[in-house]
Amino acid sequence: MTVSPHAAPTPVPVLPAGPLVTERLVLRPVRSGDVPAVTRLWTDPEVRRHLGGPVIESVIRIRQRRIVGAAGFHAVVRAEDGVLLGLITVEDAGRNGETEVSYQFLPEHWGRGYAREAVGAAVARALESAPSVVAVTQEANHRSRRLLESVGLEHAESFVEWDAHQVLYRRRR
Repeated sequence: MTVSPHAAPTPVPVLPAGPLVTERLVLRPVRSGDVPAVTRLWTDPEVRRHLGGPVIESVIRIRQRRIVGAAGFHAVVRAEDGVLLGLITVEDAGRNGETEVSYQFLPEHWGRGYAREAVGAAVARALESAPSVVAVTQEANHRSRRLLESVGLEHAESFVEWDAHQVLYRRRR
């Protein structure tokens, strides 16, 4: 969760433009039909609890125009029915020049292992070409911290950013 509470990053593609398929999921470019669900990710208070709160309307309108097909943004959809579960962003040369992964999932899909499956696949794919991958989350976000640890990232540093205690996790190739 490294995204500024208000601005959308401009990630550089690390994952291929085509879909990345796991056992239950497909990670693919964001489509116009995904915009309502992605907008929920930006406005849902529970999703945004550790991300600076819901995004303001003027920023949402800008993001809605830019997200479709945007490099580095990957809709996570359930393979069996095409339901959008969340969004993963992979940014080459993100934080301090390292490839950075961030993610958001809709609350009704939490607790089923979808985020772990998708983030694990994204990290593994990114490590095929990047020497390391990092992810940042709030220290208080225990679920996200457990997820990052479960896909092999290790706590590397702690700091304060956006007026909150943050932790950076890293996995090297």
